[in-house]
Amino acid sequence: MPWSRIISGIVAIALALGATLLGGWYFTIAIAVVVLLGQEEYFNLVRARGILPAAKTTMFVSLALLVICNFNESLADAVMPIAGTLICFYLLFQPKMATIADISASIMGLFYVGYLSSYWVRLRNLDSLAYSNMPYGYARQANGSYWTNIGNFQEYSFASLPPGLSLTVLTFFCIWAADIGAYVIGKFFGKTRLSDISPKKTVEGAVFGIIASVAVALVGAYYLHLPKFLFTGVGLGLLIGIASLLGDLTESMLKRDAGVKDSGQLIPGHGGILDRTDSYIFTAPLVYYFVTLLLPLIANL
Repeated sequence: MPWSRIISGIVAIALALGATLLGGWYFTIAIAVVVLLGQEEYFNLVRARGILPAAKTTMFVSLALLVICNFNESLADAVMPIAGTLICFYLLFQPKMATIADISASIMGLFYVGYLSSYWVRLRNLDSLAYSNMPYGYARQANGSYWTNIGNFQEYSFASLPPGLSLTVLTFFCIWAADIGAYVIGKFFGKTRLSDISPKKTVEGAVFGIIASVAVALVGAYYLHLPKFLFTGVGLGLLIGIASLLGDLTESMLKRDAGVKDSGQLIPGHGGILDRTDSYIFTAPLVYYFVTLLLPLIANL
């Protein structure tokens, strides 16, 4: 693996963990930057096919969606149909008549990069007040600040962190385990091609990546004292491992259709933002609903 790829990966992980620990608006701003850069890359892929999307309008409503997620999640869900309507209205009044492809690509850009990514904000804000005392403070929690006693290791544990923080970090660890496991095993032991969409991916790498995700999720479920941690850990690990793989393949399909190798050149050794974050796109909403809908049911079994 090239050193540029290793160093870029370490920097990306450090930035992700830093923003996640701070939470609140710090985390939201970090996600907003990723969304804007990712949407710009997505729309460049779309333009390569001769499609003219409502790029600026889509970016604006995506930012509005992320901001609203910090105040009212139900209202954030209402933004999606409203935003889609605004995009259609915008395209209706362009000098050149919009095509079905223009409308579809614009709505896809909103859903794929903007709406799905908003679930990272929702996941991080679980059981937390959705703001930070910028620029001096910390992300306040419903039960007080977890920063004020962070030095007291005797009374501190991973399970005592706010649920939004611990679950977001656990999700990141599972994705990283899946990516690294699939890369290493696929490179040295992979023989069976997984899909023509991404010729370098192998069945062996994909299977080991999912197994690595399950292993990390099991450890996390145990230390977080999740209900029936064996069942929960396996379920969560499978969900994250498969979702990260499908996210990677989806972005590969977009690039293949656009006729490009990478979505951009922003990150040395990795390509563009979408190349680096494709494993995260479908993961957050699935984890969010696993935690908010399935965990309570599992606890009552």
